[in-house]
Amino acid sequence: MPIESGSSAAARQVKPKRKPHAISIRRTNSSEQERVSSQRDMLEGQDSKLPPSIRQTLLELFGQIEREFENLYIENLELRREIETLNDRLTAEGQTVDGGDLSKGQLKAKASHSTSQLSQKLKTTYKASTSKRSNSFPGKAVGARNFNMGSWELWGGDSWIVSSFKTTTSRAVCQLVKEYIGHRDGIWDVSVTRLQPVVLGTASADHSAMLWSIETGKCLLKYVGHAGSVNSIKFHPSEQVALTASGDQTAHIWRYIVQLPIPQPVVDSNQMSGEEEVDFSDKDEAEGDAECPSESPTIRVPSTTLKSHQGVVIAADWLVGGKQVVTASWDRMANLYDVETSELVHSLTGHDQELTHCCTHPTQRLVVTSSRDTTFRLWDFRDPSIHSVNVFQGHTDTVTSAVFTVGDNVVSGSDDRTVKVWDLKNMRSPIATIRTDSAVNRISVSVNQRIIALPHDNRQVRLFDMSGVRLARLPRSNRQGHRRMVCCTAWSEDNPICNLFSCGFDRQAIGWNINIPALLQEK
Repeated sequence: MPIESGSSAAARQVKPKRKPHAISIRRTNSSEQERVSSQRDMLEGQDSKLPPSIRQTLLELFGQIEREFENLYIENLELRREIETLNDRLTAEGQTVDGGDLSKGQLKAKASHSTSQLSQKLKTTYKASTSKRSNSFPGKAVGARNFNMGSWELWGGDSWIVSSFKTTTSRAVCQLVKEYIGHRDGIWDVSVTRLQPVVLGTASADHSAMLWSIETGKCLLKYVGHAGSVNSIKFHPSEQVALTASGDQTAHIWRYIVQLPIPQPVVDSNQMSGEEEVDFSDKDEAEGDAECPSESPTIRVPSTTLKSHQGVVIAADWLVGGKQVVTASWDRMANLYDVETSELVHSLTGHDQELTHCCTHPTQRLVVTSSRDTTFRLWDFRDPSIHSVNVFQGHTDTVTSAVFTVGDNVVSGSDDRTVKVWDLKNMRSPIATIRTDSAVNRISVSVNQRIIALPHDNRQVRLFDMSGVRLARLPRSNRQGHRRMVCCTAWSEDNPICNLFSCGFDRQAIGWNINIPALLQEK
């Protein structure tokens, strides 16, 4: 038959290109090589209804994909051998080395580049997920685990290279206090209420937001009004009202009433055996729904829906006073809304690519938006008649977040693995630059001591002061810490139990106790 002969001819043309890289992957196992080769011969010789040209193109594309994975696999082996050699050498010399020194080498640069690419694909897929995509990426525990592990097995190995050389800050200074487990997919954002009762809020790719008791770790309330990934959560400055942004192209405002449970004695999770830094990329994620029983109150309908965007709403925040909110979207715009009327007041245009974050000043009518176009913009609404904007170009890759401090500073973080501190009075160049070994996600700055908490793609959380001096790295071992990329941090300095929170794609939020006076003494 013409189809069969054409198919066989196409197969014969492709096979000479595919055999060499199949041999290079399995060169240590001849029987496995023969088995894979025979399977390919059977597949390529099967009867197919595809035209020979299309079939040949598909085989060539699959060959390219296999070569890419082969290169990653071989590079990973080489990197691990290099690390073992360095570890042996350092052990013999009785020295330690910081990951920052390794980043100067070409080897480390390649590993970080592949890490950034894979983690960026993970972020993009989940933040854009909506109910229309629920069949492909449902956000359920099993589906999320399979998808995450597929990426993690590649880029988790690279991040192990970074963490292998790190020294851990004393656990008397930074302690893990509580884990908040219950989401069925990764957590993008974490926030703390500004008034009593003080509760923790989380926004997840499982299409829900949750409110938690900080002391007990119990889920107090669940919001399920969105039809897509919930990408951010912020609380009203003076009322029990929450603002969430979602991949369903809307932002929701909803009221909540919670009653705090009686606190139980806190168990110190830091009583551990001797190992300080153990890689646990293969450890299973936290068990979903463990702390959020079905009887928890659930809110299904928002008080207000803001829906003027034509793309994913990636972030939202309250302007000072709480009468207006700003939203940032992948449609390259930020929108300013009136809360009482739900009307669109201003559309803030100018970014060349998708927005990644927005933040408002705590005491002034200022807004800063971040974008994948490597810039962040400062919008000034203090004069009702003049709405000025300033563009800042200080990064070489996506600006993942830019936040205000209580003073006159803006702190920006980027996928280019840097964090920069800017002075609002003179923003031509940063006053401090922090260089790290991994992409930086949504940062936060403490109000009183102005300590910057950096969440990284490589599962680390690091603390720096405003001058760029590194203060600490939060402990991470085989029993505690994040198991996937850390997406966001949030400070709550007045809380006596947990004054720093972090969340990640391991489906959990973590409450930390940072002894700030001791931390600053070690500086």
